[in-house]
Amino acid sequence: MKIVGLITEYNPFHNGHKYHMEQALELTGADAALVVMSGNFVQRGTPAIMPKHLRTEIALKSGAAAVIELPVCYASGSAEYFALGAVSLFEQLGCVNSICFGTECKNLNALEEIARILHEEPEPYRQSLKVHMKSGLSFPYARQRALEEYTKDTALSSYMEKPNNILGIEYLKALYRLESSIIPYSVQRKESNYHDTHLCETYSSASAIRKLLAFSGNAVHMESDGMYDEPILSDILTRLEEQVPPICIRLLEETHRTRYPVYANDFSLILKYRLLSATPQWLMSFVDVTEDLANRILKYRNDFISFDQFCDLLKTRQLTYTRISRALLHILLDIRKKDMDMWMSADMHGYARVLGFRKDSAGILTALKEKSSVPLLTKLSYTDQIEEPFLSMLECDIFASNLYETVVTEKFKTPFINEYEHSVVRV
Repeated sequence: MKIVGLITEYNPFHNGHKYHMEQALELTGADAALVVMSGNFVQRGTPAIMPKHLRTEIALKSGAAAVIELPVCYASGSAEYFALGAVSLFEQLGCVNSICFGTECKNLNALEEIARILHEEPEPYRQSLKVHMKSGLSFPYARQRALEEYTKDTALSSYMEKPNNILGIEYLKALYRLESSIIPYSVQRKESNYHDTHLCETYSSASAIRKLLAFSGNAVHMESDGMYDEPILSDILTRLEEQVPPICIRLLEETHRTRYPVYANDFSLILKYRLLSATPQWLMSFVDVTEDLANRILKYRNDFISFDQFCDLLKTRQLTYTRISRALLHILLDIRKKDMDMWMSADMHGYARVLGFRKDSAGILTALKEKSSVPLLTKLSYTDQIEEPFLSMLECDIFASNLYETVVTEKFKTPFINEYEHSVVRV
C-alpha cells in the first residue's frame, strides 16, 4: 500500500487544502493520504480557531484516510521544530512512502538546494550568518542574506521570502537530517498567498477565512449585548460556500458559538496570571524565551491588556510578533526547554495519537500497526506501551487540550469535555 503523508493545520480546512490532498494523491500515485495535524494549538503560536476533533472530521470527510495528532511541543514550535517533529513522526510510523507539501513556487529542486545548504551549514555560510545576526537582523532575514552571499544567487535566496517555501525547505532539511527514504513532492498554491486577508474566487487563504469568521471588516455587526446576530452568520457562511467544502459549511453552522471561534485573546487572563509572579530565570526555562525577551516581558507586564496587544508591545526588530506569540504560548502551556531537549534526544516520539480514520480505509490502520515503531494510541487509557520520557509529552498534550476546552466552556457556556472523554473520529 502506497501512502502519502500530509503535514497540516487545517485552521480551518478550505478548498486549497482539498486541492492539495487531491494533487498529492495524483502526483505520488498513493492509495491513501495520512495526515499529521496540529492539535488545538498551531505553529503561529495561537490556538486553532476550532477544536482538533472538528477539524479531523472535516479532513476525513474530505478524503484523508487517517489523522494523527502532532504533539503540541512540535505543533507550537518554530518552523524547524514543527517540520522535524512531523517528518520524524512519519519516519517512525514506517509506512509513509512520500510527503507532499504546498509551496509558492514550482521549483522543488531549488528548495532542495537551499535545504542542503542549511542542513550542511558550510563554514562561509555559517560565518556570514553570524555577522548578520550580530548586526541586529532577525534570524529569518539574517539567514536569507547569508544564503544570498554564499550562493551569489539572489533569485535562489528570494524563495525564502515566502512562508510555505520556508516550511517546505524545513521539511526537506528534516528528511536530510533523518537520512530518510521518504520521497518529497510539492504542490504550488493557487490564487491566494499565505498571509492574504481578502477572499479570492475559490482558493482563499486560511487567514482570510479566519478573518471573515471573526466577523471583521464590513460584515461586522455586534449587538449591544456582545452577541453576533444570526443573519450576519448566514451572510458569512454564504460567502464561504465557494471557499470551503460543503461538510465544512455544515459544521461551521452547527458548532458556531458552541465550539468556535477561539482566539489568542480568549487566553489573555490565564496568560496574565502566569506572568504576574514570573522571574527572569523562570521565564527563560520555557522554549523560545531568551534573556532579552524575558526582560522585556517583566518590563512591560504591567501594561498587559491582551495576548495580541502584548505581542505587539514586545516585538522589536530582532523579535518578531510570531516568535513572541510562540514564546508566550509555551509559557501558557508549560513547554520547557529541558523537556524539549529530553524528548528530542529520545527519538522525538514515543506514541502516535490517532485522532480519526475512515472506516473504508482499514488498510492504512493495518499498515500502521504492522510497521510503526511507536505504539498507536486510540484511547488515552491505553498507555501501557508508552515509556518515559514520552508519558510526560502525552501529559503535556492532554493539559493543552483541557486548557483549550476550558476556554471553550467559559466562552460559550457549554459543558466541559475532558480529553479522556473524546473518542476517535470515525467516518
